[in-house]
Amino acid sequence: MKVFGGTQMLGAIEAGGTKFVCAVGEENGKVADRIEIPTTVPEETIGRVIEFFEKYSVDAVGIGSFGPIDVNYESPTYGFITSTPKTAWKDYPFVQKIKDAFDVPVGFNTDVNVAALGERTFGAARGLDSCLYITVGTGIGAGAIVQGKLLQGLSHPEMGHTLVRRHHKDAYQGKCPYHGDCLEGMASGPAIEERWGIKGADLAGRADVWDMEGYYLAQAIMQYILILSPKKIILGGGVSNQEQVFTAIYKYLPELIQDYVSIPELSNYIVRPELGNNAGISGALILAHQALKEE
Repeated sequence: MKVFGGTQMLGAIEAGGTKFVCAVGEENGKVADRIEIPTTVPEETIGRVIEFFEKYSVDAVGIGSFGPIDVNYESPTYGFITSTPKTAWKDYPFVQKIKDAFDVPVGFNTDVNVAALGERTFGAARGLDSCLYITVGTGIGAGAIVQGKLLQGLSHPEMGHTLVRRHHKDAYQGKCPYHGDCLEGMASGPAIEERWGIKGADLAGRADVWDMEGYYLAQAIMQYILILSPKKIILGGGVSNQEQVFTAIYKYLPELIQDYVSIPELSNYIVRPELGNNAGISGALILAHQALKEE
């Protein structure tokens, strides 16, 4: 069924490591219906995704997915989730499964790139031709828009695996199964829990926890600024709910950069998502519309 009279019905999927958010709506970001589905194994999760969209006559679907994913149109594995630590999803043909179910155009990119697209169009980076969206949660990822376009080269950026210097009080070895003590290995939600023995949500009163977290994030943000020079940096994900993280980033970043480059007032430059939890879904609706136009 159509929800908007005479208007294209677009489907959006924000596929995260913990949950999938599915929605139907319009290219302007207006959502008619949405659902959250736990990320378990592909057969179960995608089965529920298909069940949700079967209630609507969607014209196209946009997918923002956890990764790594293959976004190279020329590749035989385009549309796959590839070398993810989530073993059940490794080498999963995500785009083809959705096309098989609905026979409509499908846009595909990383969850963070799609969130960057949403924030640049409707949110905190509205009106700017460049921005960086960082998410810190189950994993760490970043998506970038440069000169109005999503950044892509050999593949999509994997900025969450940037190498960082170890904090002098930190003996934790790192959580990343590929690189050990990279940014994700040291500062993701699971790394915080394993290091301190308590979930991050229950550590709100521990200033030392969030000071260390901000120290690692500030190092990565310095590198992103030096390489990409974004006009706005948006920090999302569950860890960003801790106000102390921003305080620590604002403290450490100037110490690291040392006036080598000029950056704006940090409280207006490094901010939370204006769209909140809707950044990814908004971007996925835009991606669906783009796929429809390109078909």
